[in-house]
Amino acid sequence: MRLAAVPFLLTFCLSPLVQAATLSVCTEASPEGFDVVQYNSLSTTNASADVLMNRLVDFDAQSAKLVPSLAQSWSVSPDGLVYDFKLRPGVKFHSTAWFTPSRELNADDVRFSFERMLDPANPWHKVAQSGFPHAQSLQLPELIKKIETPDPLTVRFTLSHPDSTFLPALSMGFASIYSAEYADKLMKAGTPELMNSQPIGTGPFVFSRFQKDAVVRYKANPDYFAGKPAVDGLIFAITPDANVRLQKLRRNECQIALSPKPLDVEAAAKDPALAVAQTPAFMTAFVAINSQHPPLDKPEVRQAINLAFDKQTYLKAVFENSAQAANGIYPATTWSYAKDLPGYAHDPQKARELLAKAGFKDGFKTTIWTRPSGSVLNPNPSLGAQLLQADLAKVGVKADIRVIEWGELIRRAKAGEHDLLFMGWAGDNGDPDNYLTPQFSCAAVKSGTNFARYCDKTLDALISQGKTLSDQDKRSALYQKAQALIQQQALWLPLAHPTAYALTRKDVQGYQVSPFGRQDFSTVSVKP
Repeated sequence: MRLAAVPFLLTFCLSPLVQAATLSVCTEASPEGFDVVQYNSLSTTNASADVLMNRLVDFDAQSAKLVPSLAQSWSVSPDGLVYDFKLRPGVKFHSTAWFTPSRELNADDVRFSFERMLDPANPWHKVAQSGFPHAQSLQLPELIKKIETPDPLTVRFTLSHPDSTFLPALSMGFASIYSAEYADKLMKAGTPELMNSQPIGTGPFVFSRFQKDAVVRYKANPDYFAGKPAVDGLIFAITPDANVRLQKLRRNECQIALSPKPLDVEAAAKDPALAVAQTPAFMTAFVAINSQHPPLDKPEVRQAINLAFDKQTYLKAVFENSAQAANGIYPATTWSYAKDLPGYAHDPQKARELLAKAGFKDGFKTTIWTRPSGSVLNPNPSLGAQLLQADLAKVGVKADIRVIEWGELIRRAKAGEHDLLFMGWAGDNGDPDNYLTPQFSCAAVKSGTNFARYCDKTLDALISQGKTLSDQDKRSALYQKAQALIQQQALWLPLAHPTAYALTRKDVQGYQVSPFGRQDFSTVSVKP
């Protein structure tokens, strides 16, 4: 979906010296939109959910625990089926030129926010052009039996069966809470599409303007329940080229630059005016292999692709040894990580043998899809694609590289148009299912987040059964079986587990890099 510019858009140039009261962040890509429930890219989550919205709960990466947000407390019934959330009183929605709320947040807003994703009869369900990929892949319509509002500050979710991932899922961007009052106004006016271009939330910043591929502007929310942000304004300066992001940082046109190249990290560390923020990322870079496209539907062919690729050369060239090699879908620090999986060592001869066994002695033609600009999970898209292309050619596979703009790439990949797709996945809360259900369940094939397009009853059962258990050891046993099946089927070509970096000016205070790729600018300040 292409996002139209807001009608009152003003074009402007960023001053080389941004006022101290404004925080400018150089980001790598435009958001797909601002109605975050319709999308699944991190760029969109950062530009919408992270700055404009709040969830019932948040996941604190430092303590690895769920913490209160819009819900100040919650309880779960002994049978794990009923969740009661007590909402924080006095939370205000944003006041803007296009909407002035007449009331504070209440339980109706929470119910609306979920029912629009769950109920096909809901008028808001029908107008979501991009669907609800996270809600659909997590099978929330089947899981959530009913939502009740016993009083204005209480919301009760009744589940159809116990699910240990339900509460952590509520910290994800798609679970942001919207204003039911604003939604009613838009629907009555016949302009529901404005939810995507004129968003309203409760978060630390208020949306102001958006120019696609150029800039997003926000202003501080003076009524934010956690306290007004330390800066008066926030700018996302959309800058696809990592080298340009570093240049802007040095000129103080940005105070924070996201997704730097490894060499830029080294350069920034030597610059007395700059600082490097970093943390091990709960992320995996991979090449998704579309199992619905012949001959990629044959396990031997997918295995051959894994064997053909020289991963160590790739890591050195693209990540410049700043990432850990990925043997499977999870970083090694993940609980339930299957450490004894054999993996696929670089073995072109064995790759050729498997291709011959599958009936492709002379190889075949395919395509490699990648993005134009670098990111944490793909610092040098062009080089990575060229390395894969060259290694596949050595075993007889001729692959054409297709560079596609990020928003279009996501849209078409969710429709299953790709063959081989350079992609990455960032977990939201450290739970292993945060990878399994969105990337490997049958429901995720329908929603589009399963980029391998693989639906298997055995794998689906392992994933589903794991979510019903509360015992971590028992869940781990199921998830290790799932990992073994995923690797045997070679659904991904796992690449790397990167370190998450951000570059900042030395006068920036209070900024921390999230292992999940989320952004919190609510407490960031800039010295005058």
